[in-house]
Amino acid sequence: MAVLTFPGVQLLDVAGPAEVFTTANTYGARYDVRIVSATGGSVATSAQVLLDASTRSQDLPRRLGTLVVPGRRNWREAVADPALVAGTAELAGRADRVASVCAGAFMLAAAGLLDGRRAATHWRLARELALAYPLVTVESDALFVRDGHVITSAGVTAGIDLALALVEEDHGPDMAREVARELVVFMARPGGQSQFSARLTLRESTHPVVRQVMDFVGTDPSAAHDLTALARMAGVSVRHLSRLFRAHTGMTVGRYAESVRLEAAQALLEAGTEPVDTIAARAGFGSAEAMRRTFQNALGISPTVYRARFRTTAPR
Repeated sequence: MAVLTFPGVQLLDVAGPAEVFTTANTYGARYDVRIVSATGGSVATSAQVLLDASTRSQDLPRRLGTLVVPGRRNWREAVADPALVAGTAELAGRADRVASVCAGAFMLAAAGLLDGRRAATHWRLARELALAYPLVTVESDALFVRDGHVITSAGVTAGIDLALALVEEDHGPDMAREVARELVVFMARPGGQSQFSARLTLRESTHPVVRQVMDFVGTDPSAAHDLTALARMAGVSVRHLSRLFRAHTGMTVGRYAESVRLEAAQALLEAGTEPVDTIAARAGFGSAEAMRRTFQNALGISPTVYRARFRTTAPR
């Protein structure tokens, strides 16, 4: 079990999976976890914590069970190092399975290991991965994706989810469950990455008509916002507004209105204690059930679960 390191690597990308595998050893697994670097010396992580990465790739056995490739915040600097990319490719060729954590997917992509494969990465980096490596099919909401012997995970702590899945694959669900309980984490985290992402990211529009409609909808999410009425307010035809809106935002007017209502509901759930029915009405949903369906479709969790998870980080 080789975990690759290099200058600037995300500390938790390394420590999270390593802790899962070494904890599994206390329950009967026999993972030989090696922290690997190119030089076989200490590596300064993103948190300025020095890792003892005294193992070099040439010190490893010829065949590896698993290679874990973490990431770094500035992935461009990582993939710009030809020796690091080549070393990753060489180690991957010796491994029965290859896994990446967070921006480590960029390293695998640079090494050609994700060509024609599905992959996950941090939600904030998903678009960049898709643009930089068009041969990769990026699944932006997945916590981790397995395609053949290559497994890629989402941001930072999702490396723990990935490692638990590998423990389950190797030793069954009972051991994985015990490890999850020991580390006080979900064995299978509910919901996808979208629940953790920033509010809906839209391409800002400078078109005056589109901007006018966006501002109008945002001012009062609870209003009906009928397409015909919005077109009349903007002084254009329904067809023209629909075409303009899709061209400048990538979505329909109705989808945008729903996203604004979702954002309003999220803010109300985070900030107060009002009943879900009241919040649904204030945010412009026809009913609590309609709001629940929107949350489930967009975030993978219910409004009640969202409130419990994001209203506070204080212990209860």
